[in-house]
Amino acid sequence: MVKVIIHNSISLDGALTGFMPDMALHYKLTGKYRADATLVGSDTALSGFKLFGMPAAETLADFIKPKRSHSLPFWVIPDTRGKLKGLLHGCRRFEYCRDIIVLVSEQTPREYLDYLAERHYDFRIAGQDHVELKQALALLVKDYKVKTILTDTGQTLINLLIEQDLAAELSLLVHPLIIGKQGLNIFGNLRDKKLTLLGCKKFPSGHIWLTYKLK
Repeated sequence: MVKVIIHNSISLDGALTGFMPDMALHYKLTGKYRADATLVGSDTALSGFKLFGMPAAETLADFIKPKRSHSLPFWVIPDTRGKLKGLLHGCRRFEYCRDIIVLVSEQTPREYLDYLAERHYDFRIAGQDHVELKQALALLVKDYKVKTILTDTGQTLINLLIEQDLAAELSLLVHPLIIGKQGLNIFGNLRDKKLTLLGCKKFPSGHIWLTYKLK
């Protein structure tokens, strides 16, 4: 059984966008979970590249699987349409990532699968058109012995995990900001959900870390 923890930085009014999160504090908190894998949305990865800069061109080293500590988490990226073709090496180069596992579907373009295979990226087919998350999680447990997954993703994937009752815990780093209309709300159009408070920690900066158990 795998434990999925949704972790994200939000504004006081629940916005995911429209502000620069405190990345140092954000990732300091993620380290406390010692997750085996981090689930990263392809759109989230693209947004990160646009915000912090596109990766430099590939080199021969990018075609070789990195040999890093097994204490580091895999990055698991659902990308059925190949949005990250030509950019995945930017994720692989991240020193706190053991390596990349890409989740694809039966409809994923062949040229993208060839791109992944040529660079020795692990990929798993989970679903006919889009990634079936329950099936994907089962594959991660079976093939990689994953026990804890932390998310670093956007509204769509977060909402799917909650709607499908696949997430066990919610971890939110609340920033002392109100974003208003231009912000994308983390929960979108989710139905009512009952939560149980697990923890609340206040930082001198005004940030608050809230953790909840999802029913």
